[in-house]
Amino acid sequence: MSVLAGKTAFVTGGAGGIGSACAKALVKDGAAVLIMGRRQEALEETRARFLKEFPAAKVEIFAGDARKEGDVQTGLKKAYDIQKRLDIIVPTIGGASFKPLLMMDAEQFRSELDFNIISAFLAIRYGVPMMENGGSVVCISSNAGKMPFGALAGYHSSKAGLEGFIRAAAEELGSAGVRVNAVRPGLIRNKEDNPMFTNEDIFKEFAREYPLRPRAPGRLGENDDIGAAVRYLAGPESSWVTGQSFAVDGGQELRKNPDLSKMIGQMYGEAALDAVRRGKSP
Repeated sequence: MSVLAGKTAFVTGGAGGIGSACAKALVKDGAAVLIMGRRQEALEETRARFLKEFPAAKVEIFAGDARKEGDVQTGLKKAYDIQKRLDIIVPTIGGASFKPLLMMDAEQFRSELDFNIISAFLAIRYGVPMMENGGSVVCISSNAGKMPFGALAGYHSSKAGLEGFIRAAAEELGSAGVRVNAVRPGLIRNKEDNPMFTNEDIFKEFAREYPLRPRAPGRLGENDDIGAAVRYLAGPESSWVTGQSFAVDGGQELRKNPDLSKMIGQMYGEAALDAVRRGKSP
């Protein structure tokens, strides 16, 4: 397919699980793509994998930090220079560590805002002026931005903030022909050592919250599920869609996030968890 032939895309976190799946979906349909990430070796491996599958593809790499203004500007310029245009921006970096609110300090909380919101802001702020023919921005949110999750206050707050930013950006940039949307994943299998998958008790807590799971008992969220949704929002099929965030989570948002207090107790100790429950700093 060549639906995106002639288009150029910029993807941050491009060597990660979700990021590489998004980039691959764009490459598959003909887009030239620059993938940015902090690890040069991982970027080279990802590029080689893409070119092995799609030998005629245009795939460039740039090692940089998506939270740093200068790195983002340089990466965007390199993406633009591939074909002297920029059409698609996909800021994928994000994440957090489980930590109770009363155990965090301001710097830890602020770093999660940088990771999940500022990284998207920088890509949009410096990328949109290069979109001379309009374009599409697709961010990666999380269902934690909609549903509270114990010990993830920073992540929950930053993803909720990201979705507010997406709506504001979509409203402001529509006149320039730039659409801004997001995909809201649930739990995605992107690390084989993730305790969400390797710990049977934790996995069962998640599994019971997926309405689709009984019909597909071996099914979990996969990186390619997110890549496919990003590809739709990046392409012409969604030309009348902006300011939206699509849940791709097996229906989990119809229910709730599981209680993982047992895991938090194992991480920080039951005494610390008990103090937090009583509103005390451990």
